[in-house]
Amino acid sequence: MKSGNTILSSFGTTIFEVMSRLAQEHDAINLGQGFPDGNGPEDVVEAGVDYLRNGVNQYPSMFGIPDLRQAVAEHADRFYGLDIDWQTETMVTSGGTEALGAALLGLIEPGDEVILIEPLYDSYLPIVQRGGGIARLVRLEAPGWELPRAELEAAFSDKTKLILVNTPMNPCAKVFSREELEFIAALCRKHDAFAVCDEVYEHLAFDGVPHVPMITLPGMRDRTVRIQSAGKIFSLTGWKIGMITAAPEVLTPIAKAHQFLTFTTPPNLQAAVAFGLRKDDSYFETLTADMAARRDHLADGLRDIGFDVIPCQGTYFLTTDFRPLGYNGSDAEFCKYLTVEAGVAAVPVSAFYTSEETGYFARFSFCKKAETIDEAIRRLKSHFG
Repeated sequence: MKSGNTILSSFGTTIFEVMSRLAQEHDAINLGQGFPDGNGPEDVVEAGVDYLRNGVNQYPSMFGIPDLRQAVAEHADRFYGLDIDWQTETMVTSGGTEALGAALLGLIEPGDEVILIEPLYDSYLPIVQRGGGIARLVRLEAPGWELPRAELEAAFSDKTKLILVNTPMNPCAKVFSREELEFIAALCRKHDAFAVCDEVYEHLAFDGVPHVPMITLPGMRDRTVRIQSAGKIFSLTGWKIGMITAAPEVLTPIAKAHQFLTFTTPPNLQAAVAFGLRKDDSYFETLTADMAARRDHLADGLRDIGFDVIPCQGTYFLTTDFRPLGYNGSDAEFCKYLTVEAGVAAVPVSAFYTSEETGYFARFSFCKKAETIDEAIRRLKSHFG
Protein backbone atom coordinates (compact mmCIF):
# COMPACT_ATOMS: atom_id res chain seq x y z
CA MET A 1 0.00 0.00 0.00
CA LYS A 2 1.27 3.49 -0.84
CA SER A 3 2.07 5.77 2.09
CA GLY A 4 0.46 9.09 2.94
CA ASN A 5 2.18 12.43 2.73
CA THR A 6 5.69 11.90 4.07
CA ILE A 7 6.11 15.43 5.41
CA LEU A 8 3.02 15.43 7.61
CA SER A 9 3.45 11.75 8.51
CA SER A 10 6.90 12.53 9.91
CA PHE A 11 5.39 14.56 12.74
CA GLY A 12 4.06 12.79 15.82
CA THR A 13 0.76 13.45 17.57
CA THR A 14 0.73 16.97 19.01
CA ILE A 15 2.01 17.17 22.59
CA PHE A 16 -1.27 18.77 23.66
CA GLU A 17 -3.24 15.70 22.60
CA VAL A 18 -0.68 13.33 24.13
CA MET A 19 -0.74 15.01 27.53
CA SER A 20 -4.51 15.55 27.50
CA ARG A 21 -5.10 11.84 26.85
CA LEU A 22 -2.69 10.93 29.64
CA ALA A 23 -4.49 13.35 31.97
CA GLN A 24 -7.83 11.72 31.15
CA GLU A 25 -6.45 8.22 31.73
CA HIS A 26 -5.18 9.16 35.20
CA ASP A 27 -7.92 11.61 36.22
CA ALA A 28 -5.32 14.38 36.40
CA ILE A 29 -6.00 18.11 36.40
CA ASN A 30 -5.03 19.25 32.92
CA LEU A 31 -2.77 22.30 33.17
CA GLY A 32 -1.06 21.25 29.94
CA GLN A 33 -3.44 22.37 27.22
CA GLY A 34 -4.47 26.02 27.09
CA PHE A 35 -8.24 25.98 27.25
CA PRO A 36 -10.09 27.99 29.90
CA ASP A 37 -12.57 26.64 32.40
CA GLY A 38 -16.05 28.04 31.97
CA ASN A 39 -18.20 28.82 28.97
CA GLY A 40 -17.21 32.32 27.94
CA PRO A 41 -19.12 35.60 28.38
CA GLU A 42 -22.84 34.92 28.60
CA ASP A 43 -23.84 37.84 26.37
CA VAL A 44 -21.45 36.74 23.62
CA VAL A 45 -22.76 33.17 23.77
CA GLU A 46 -26.35 34.45 23.74
CA ALA A 47 -25.60 36.55 20.63
CA GLY A 48 -24.54 33.34 18.88
CA VAL A 49 -27.69 31.52 20.00
CA ASP A 50 -29.91 34.40 18.87
CA TYR A 51 -28.33 34.49 15.41
CA LEU A 52 -28.65 30.72 15.11
CA ARG A 53 -32.39 31.05 15.66
CA ASN A 54 -33.04 34.28 13.79
CA GLY A 55 -30.16 34.82 11.39
CA VAL A 56 -29.21 33.38 8.00
CA ASN A 57 -27.76 29.89 8.48
CA GLN A 58 -26.54 29.40 4.93
CA TYR A 59 -23.09 29.83 3.39
CA PRO A 60 -21.71 33.24 4.26
CA SER A 61 -19.05 34.88 2.12
CA MET A 62 -15.71 33.13 2.22
CA PHE A 63 -14.28 36.39 3.56
CA GLY A 64 -16.69 36.37 6.51
CA ILE A 65 -19.93 38.14 7.34
CA PRO A 66 -19.70 41.93 6.85
CA ASP A 67 -20.61 42.67 10.47
CA LEU A 68 -17.60 40.79 11.85
CA ARG A 69 -15.21 42.20 9.27
CA GLN A 70 -16.41 45.69 10.13
CA ALA A 71 -15.95 44.91 13.84
CA VAL A 72 -12.38 43.74 13.16
CA ALA A 73 -11.60 47.05 11.46
CA GLU A 74 -13.24 49.00 14.30
CA HIS A 75 -11.22 47.03 16.87
CA ALA A 76 -7.96 47.80 15.03
CA ASP A 77 -8.76 51.53 15.05
CA ARG A 78 -9.94 51.52 18.67
CA PHE A 79 -6.93 49.76 20.17
CA TYR A 80 -4.07 50.53 17.75
CA GLY A 81 -5.10 53.54 15.65
CA LEU A 82 -5.10 51.49 12.44
CA ASP A 83 -7.19 52.59 9.47
CA ILE A 84 -8.38 49.29 7.97
CA ASP A 85 -10.64 48.88 4.93
CA TRP A 86 -12.87 46.03 6.07
CA GLN A 87 -13.91 45.19 2.51
CA THR A 88 -10.41 44.62 1.13
CA GLU A 89 -8.18 44.05 4.16
CA THR A 90 -10.02 41.63 6.49
CA MET A 91 -10.97 37.96 6.34
CA VAL A 92 -12.47 35.46 8.78
CA THR A 93 -11.03 31.95 9.12
CA SER A 94 -11.92 28.80 11.04
CA GLY A 95 -9.58 29.52 13.91
CA GLY A 96 -6.12 30.97 14.28
CA THR A 97 -4.48 27.77 13.07
CA GLU A 98 -6.39 27.89 9.80
CA ALA A 99 -5.42 31.56 9.49
CA LEU A 100 -1.79 30.51 9.84
CA GLY A 101 -2.29 27.73 7.32
CA ALA A 102 -3.90 30.01 4.77
CA ALA A 103 -1.28 32.72 5.27
CA LEU A 104 1.70 30.39 4.96
CA LEU A 105 0.31 28.32 2.08
CA GLY A 106 -0.82 31.49 0.32
CA LEU A 107 2.54 33.25 0.53
CA ILE A 108 5.19 30.52 0.35
CA GLU A 109 6.55 29.20 -2.93
CA PRO A 110 8.55 25.94 -2.89
CA GLY A 111 12.13 26.76 -1.97
CA ASP A 112 11.32 29.99 -0.13
CA GLU A 113 13.06 30.43 3.20
CA VAL A 114 10.91 31.07 6.28
CA ILE A 115 12.32 32.24 9.60
CA LEU A 116 10.79 30.63 12.70
CA ILE A 117 11.59 31.55 16.28
CA GLU A 118 11.86 28.71 18.78
CA PRO A 119 10.25 27.66 21.06
CA LEU A 120 7.40 27.62 18.58
CA TYR A 121 3.77 26.61 18.43
CA ASP A 122 3.66 23.11 17.02
CA SER A 123 1.71 23.80 13.82
CA TYR A 124 4.19 26.30 12.37
CA LEU A 125 6.87 23.98 11.03
CA PRO A 126 4.55 21.34 9.45
CA ILE A 127 2.65 24.03 7.54
CA VAL A 128 5.84 25.68 6.31
CA GLN A 129 7.33 22.40 5.14
CA ARG A 130 4.09 21.21 3.52
CA GLY A 131 4.03 24.48 1.60
CA GLY A 132 7.52 23.77 0.28
CA GLY A 133 9.23 26.31 2.50
CA ILE A 134 12.70 25.88 4.01
CA ALA A 135 12.70 26.72 7.71
CA ARG A 136 15.49 28.81 9.19
CA LEU A 137 15.30 28.42 12.96
CA VAL A 138 16.40 30.94 15.56
CA ARG A 139 16.34 29.91 19.25
CA LEU A 140 15.25 31.83 22.31
CA GLU A 141 16.51 30.29 25.54
CA ALA A 142 15.08 30.24 29.04
CA PRO A 143 15.04 31.88 31.46
CA GLY A 144 15.43 35.29 29.78
CA TRP A 145 14.09 34.53 26.29
CA GLU A 146 16.28 37.30 24.85
CA LEU A 147 16.13 37.85 21.10
CA PRO A 148 19.51 36.73 19.64
CA ARG A 149 19.91 39.60 17.23
CA ALA A 150 23.10 38.48 15.52
CA GLU A 151 21.67 35.01 14.85
CA LEU A 152 18.41 36.47 13.59
CA GLU A 153 20.17 38.87 11.26
CA ALA A 154 22.30 36.01 9.91
CA ALA A 155 19.16 33.95 9.23
CA PHE A 156 17.78 36.59 6.84
CA SER A 157 18.84 36.61 3.20
CA ASP A 158 17.45 37.52 -0.19
CA LYS A 159 15.82 34.06 -0.19
CA THR A 160 13.74 34.93 2.89
CA LYS A 161 10.04 35.08 2.02
CA LEU A 162 8.74 35.75 5.51
CA ILE A 163 9.28 35.58 9.25
CA LEU A 164 6.62 34.27 11.60
CA VAL A 165 6.42 36.38 14.75
CA ASN A 166 4.30 35.27 17.73
CA THR A 167 3.67 37.96 20.35
CA PRO A 168 2.59 37.50 23.10
CA MET A 169 4.51 34.29 22.56
CA ASN A 170 3.19 30.78 23.08
CA PRO A 171 4.76 28.84 24.70
CA CYS A 172 7.29 31.00 26.56
CA ALA A 173 5.00 33.92 27.55
CA LYS A 174 7.34 36.56 26.13
CA VAL A 175 5.92 39.84 24.83
CA PHE A 176 8.22 41.32 22.21
CA SER A 177 9.15 44.93 22.94
CA ARG A 178 8.72 47.70 20.42
CA GLU A 179 12.50 47.87 20.08
CA GLU A 180 12.73 44.15 19.29
CA LEU A 181 9.91 44.38 16.77
CA GLU A 182 11.52 47.40 15.11
CA PHE A 183 14.73 45.37 14.75
CA ILE A 184 12.77 42.57 13.06
CA ALA A 185 10.87 45.06 10.91
CA ALA A 186 14.12 46.61 9.67
CA LEU A 187 15.31 43.18 8.54
CA CYS A 188 12.00 42.56 6.76
CA ARG A 189 12.31 45.84 4.90
CA LYS A 190 15.97 45.23 4.04
CA HIS A 191 15.25 41.80 2.56
CA ASP A 192 11.76 42.54 1.17
CA ALA A 193 10.19 39.90 3.44
CA PHE A 194 6.70 39.52 4.85
CA ALA A 195 5.94 39.30 8.57
CA VAL A 196 3.18 36.85 9.50
CA CYS A 197 2.20 37.86 13.03
CA ASP A 198 0.41 35.45 15.34
CA GLU A 199 -1.19 37.87 17.80
CA VAL A 200 -3.91 35.66 19.23
CA TYR A 201 -3.01 36.62 22.83
CA GLU A 202 -3.06 40.36 22.09
CA HIS A 203 -5.34 41.14 25.06
CA LEU A 204 -3.33 38.96 27.43
CA ALA A 205 -0.19 41.06 27.93
CA PHE A 206 0.25 41.73 31.64
CA ASP A 207 1.68 44.26 34.10
CA GLY A 208 1.33 47.20 31.74
CA VAL A 209 3.55 45.61 29.09
CA PRO A 210 2.09 46.88 25.80
CA HIS A 211 1.20 44.63 22.88
CA VAL A 212 2.60 46.27 19.73
CA PRO A 213 1.21 44.94 16.43
CA MET A 214 4.01 44.88 13.88
CA ILE A 215 1.58 46.17 11.25
CA THR A 216 1.67 49.54 13.06
CA LEU A 217 5.43 50.00 12.61
CA PRO A 218 6.90 52.19 9.83
CA GLY A 219 7.14 50.43 6.50
CA MET A 220 5.24 47.33 7.70
CA ARG A 221 1.66 48.22 6.79
CA ASP A 222 1.89 46.58 3.36
CA ARG A 223 4.03 43.56 4.30
CA THR A 224 2.41 42.33 7.54
CA VAL A 225 -0.26 39.69 8.09
CA ARG A 226 -1.98 40.17 11.45
CA ILE A 227 -3.77 37.14 12.93
CA GLN A 228 -6.29 37.31 15.79
CA SER A 229 -8.31 34.68 17.64
CA ALA A 230 -11.78 35.11 19.13
CA GLY A 231 -11.12 31.95 21.15
CA LYS A 232 -8.45 33.76 23.18
CA ILE A 233 -10.27 37.11 23.37
CA PHE A 234 -13.50 35.57 24.67
CA SER A 235 -12.27 32.34 26.31
CA LEU A 236 -14.23 30.33 23.75
CA THR A 237 -11.49 28.21 22.22
CA GLY A 238 -13.89 25.65 20.74
CA TRP A 239 -15.51 28.23 18.50
CA LYS A 240 -12.45 28.40 16.23
CA ILE A 241 -12.91 31.90 14.84
CA GLY A 242 -9.75 33.47 13.46
CA MET A 243 -9.36 36.86 11.81
CA ILE A 244 -6.75 38.09 9.33
CA THR A 245 -5.87 41.69 8.56
CA ALA A 246 -3.51 42.47 5.67
CA ALA A 247 -3.10 44.84 2.74
CA PRO A 248 -5.22 43.85 -0.29
CA GLU A 249 -2.32 42.57 -2.41
CA VAL A 250 -1.13 40.43 0.53
CA LEU A 251 -4.58 39.18 1.51
CA THR A 252 -5.49 38.07 -2.02
CA PRO A 253 -3.22 34.98 -2.25
CA ILE A 254 -4.07 34.11 1.37
CA ALA A 255 -7.77 34.19 0.49
CA LYS A 256 -7.11 31.81 -2.41
CA ALA A 257 -5.59 29.31 0.02
CA HIS A 258 -8.44 29.83 2.50
CA GLN A 259 -11.10 29.06 -0.09
CA PHE A 260 -9.62 25.60 -0.61
CA LEU A 261 -9.13 24.87 3.11
CA THR A 262 -12.35 25.65 4.98
CA PHE A 263 -13.91 28.19 2.59
CA THR A 264 -16.10 29.67 5.31
CA THR A 265 -17.00 29.60 9.00
CA PRO A 266 -20.32 29.24 10.95
CA PRO A 267 -22.16 32.57 10.61
CA ASN A 268 -23.76 32.53 14.06
CA LEU A 269 -20.36 32.35 15.72
CA GLN A 270 -19.11 35.15 13.50
CA ALA A 271 -22.05 37.31 14.54
CA ALA A 272 -21.39 36.62 18.20
CA VAL A 273 -17.72 37.57 17.85
CA ALA A 274 -18.72 40.82 16.10
CA PHE A 275 -20.90 41.59 19.12
CA GLY A 276 -18.04 40.74 21.46
CA LEU A 277 -15.44 42.90 19.73
CA ARG A 278 -17.70 45.90 20.32
CA LYS A 279 -17.93 45.34 24.08
CA ASP A 280 -16.76 48.32 26.13
CA ASP A 281 -13.23 48.75 27.42
CA SER A 282 -14.06 47.31 30.82
CA TYR A 283 -14.46 43.84 29.32
CA PHE A 284 -10.95 43.81 27.84
CA GLU A 285 -9.42 45.39 30.96
CA THR A 286 -11.12 42.82 33.19
CA LEU A 287 -10.00 39.95 30.94
CA THR A 288 -6.38 41.03 31.27
CA ALA A 289 -6.54 41.69 35.01
CA ASP A 290 -8.39 38.44 35.75
CA MET A 291 -5.91 36.32 33.80
CA ALA A 292 -2.97 38.09 35.45
CA ALA A 293 -4.49 37.28 38.84
CA ARG A 294 -4.78 33.61 37.87
CA ARG A 295 -1.14 33.69 36.75
CA ASP A 296 -0.09 35.05 40.14
CA HIS A 297 -2.26 32.50 41.97
CA LEU A 298 -0.61 29.56 40.23
CA ALA A 299 2.88 31.08 40.32
CA ASP A 300 2.72 31.65 44.08
CA GLY A 301 1.58 28.07 44.66
CA LEU A 302 4.30 26.59 42.45
CA ARG A 303 6.99 28.68 44.17
CA ASP A 304 5.79 27.47 47.57
CA ILE A 305 6.20 23.89 46.37
CA GLY A 306 9.75 24.56 45.20
CA PHE A 307 9.51 25.25 41.47
CA ASP A 308 11.58 28.07 40.03
CA VAL A 309 8.94 30.10 38.17
CA ILE A 310 10.13 32.10 35.14
CA PRO A 311 8.50 35.55 34.72
CA CYS A 312 5.40 35.52 32.49
CA GLN A 313 4.58 38.64 30.47
CA GLY A 314 1.49 37.29 28.72
CA THR A 315 -0.54 34.37 27.29
CA TYR A 316 -2.04 31.51 29.36
CA PHE A 317 1.24 29.88 30.37
CA LEU A 318 3.86 29.71 33.11
CA THR A 319 7.25 28.13 32.49
CA THR A 320 8.94 26.51 35.49
CA ASP A 321 12.34 25.00 36.21
CA PHE A 322 11.74 21.77 38.15
CA ARG A 323 15.37 21.05 39.10
CA PRO A 324 15.02 22.58 42.59
CA LEU A 325 12.59 19.71 43.35
CA GLY A 326 15.41 17.23 42.93
CA TYR A 327 14.08 15.57 39.77
CA ASN A 328 16.96 14.68 37.45
CA GLY A 329 15.14 13.28 34.42
CA SER A 330 14.12 15.04 31.21
CA ASP A 331 11.23 17.47 31.00
CA ALA A 332 9.18 14.94 29.00
CA GLU A 333 9.75 12.32 31.70
CA PHE A 334 8.94 14.82 34.44
CA CYS A 335 5.63 15.86 32.86
CA LYS A 336 4.53 12.23 32.45
CA TYR A 337 5.63 11.50 36.02
CA LEU A 338 3.71 14.54 37.27
CA THR A 339 0.55 13.48 35.45
CA VAL A 340 0.61 9.85 36.58
CA GLU A 341 1.97 10.21 40.11
CA ALA A 342 0.82 13.67 41.24
CA GLY A 343 -2.39 13.96 39.20
CA VAL A 344 -1.48 17.24 37.48
CA ALA A 345 -0.63 17.48 33.76
CA ALA A 346 1.95 19.89 32.37
CA VAL A 347 3.76 20.11 29.01
CA PRO A 348 7.53 19.76 28.46
CA VAL A 349 9.00 22.91 26.91
CA SER A 350 11.43 20.82 24.82
CA ALA A 351 8.40 19.77 22.74
CA PHE A 352 8.40 23.29 21.27
CA TYR A 353 11.92 22.96 19.86
CA THR A 354 12.93 20.97 16.79
CA SER A 355 16.17 19.61 18.22
CA GLU A 356 16.39 16.32 20.08
CA GLU A 357 17.81 18.03 23.15
CA THR A 358 15.93 17.54 26.40
CA GLY A 359 15.47 20.28 28.94
CA TYR A 360 14.29 20.85 32.47
CA PHE A 361 11.38 23.20 31.99
CA ALA A 362 7.68 22.35 32.40
CA ARG A 363 4.87 24.60 31.23
CA PHE A 364 1.62 25.03 33.15
CA SER A 365 -1.58 26.69 31.98
CA PHE A 366 -3.28 29.11 34.39
CA CYS A 367 -6.44 29.92 32.38
CA LYS A 368 -8.48 27.95 34.91
CA LYS A 369 -10.91 28.69 37.72
CA ALA A 370 -9.47 29.45 41.15
CA GLU A 371 -10.76 26.16 42.52
CA THR A 372 -9.05 24.23 39.72
CA ILE A 373 -5.74 25.95 40.45
CA ASP A 374 -6.24 25.38 44.18
CA GLU A 375 -6.76 21.66 43.67
CA ALA A 376 -3.74 21.39 41.39
CA ILE A 377 -1.58 23.13 43.99
CA ARG A 378 -2.99 20.89 46.74
CA ARG A 379 -2.12 17.75 44.77
CA LEU A 380 1.38 18.97 44.01
CA LYS A 381 2.01 20.00 47.61
CA SER A 382 0.78 16.62 48.80
CA HIS A 383 3.05 14.82 46.37
CA PHE A 384 6.21 16.86 46.89
CA GLY A 385 5.66 17.38 50.60
